[in-house]
Amino acid sequence: MFELYRPHNNLVPDWTPPPAPDDTLVLDGAYCCLEPLVAEKHAALLYRSYVGQDHVWDYLPYGPFSSSSQYHRWIRETEEDSSVEFFAVMNRISGAYEGVASFLRIAPQAGSIEVGHINFSPALQQTRAATEALYMMMAWSFDAGYRRFEWKCDALNVGSRRAAQRLGLSYEGVFRQATVVKGRNRDTAWFAAIDAEWPALKEAFRVWLDPANFDDKGRQKERLSDLTQLVRAAEDPSLSG
Repeated sequence: MFELYRPHNNLVPDWTPPPAPDDTLVLDGAYCCLEPLVAEKHAALLYRSYVGQDHVWDYLPYGPFSSSSQYHRWIRETEEDSSVEFFAVMNRISGAYEGVASFLRIAPQAGSIEVGHINFSPALQQTRAATEALYMMMAWSFDAGYRRFEWKCDALNVGSRRAAQRLGLSYEGVFRQATVVKGRNRDTAWFAAIDAEWPALKEAFRVWLDPANFDDKGRQKERLSDLTQLVRAAEDPSLSG
């Protein structure tokens, strides 16, 4: 008699949903500090780092802002949104607040969490502080018990796609016509890392962030993308060549 084939996924032993991040979480590193984003404390200082840099808002669903008070109002609205946790990024080298990032699509029951709303000013981009900020968010997520750490971006945002892959997140494809942003179609590129990959990624970050990896002019000796390459399960084809 014909027997129906009924495949099943692997069991997840002793699964306990991890905690959700809250507005008391501070991530303190050697090169930067991530603090819960608060309008009264951070709005004017962050706005100053974005002045004259309207291009940093191109792929975000909001901005640019024409005044500090307008940006202040937007931060106040984010503070009231319990589904997302924003951080202000303070660069310890400059002593200035130079960017924001957030946790969103926080799903403890699924063990999944996303990093997004990343807006680093030009002063913060391509610095050790920028890399450490995202590393600390990834580390908190996996240490808390999340199984999956996601990164999504506009498929046209080559810089964001390159950053995700450099950090060791694997390419998972493009969702076509995923949404409409600022009146324009947006295809969304997906990247993720999973908990089984975290020990190797953590070691790659440790090696790259070590002061010994930089010469006396601050130039890196080993590239993070080279250190994470063997961990990534899939490469972004748009970045090849």
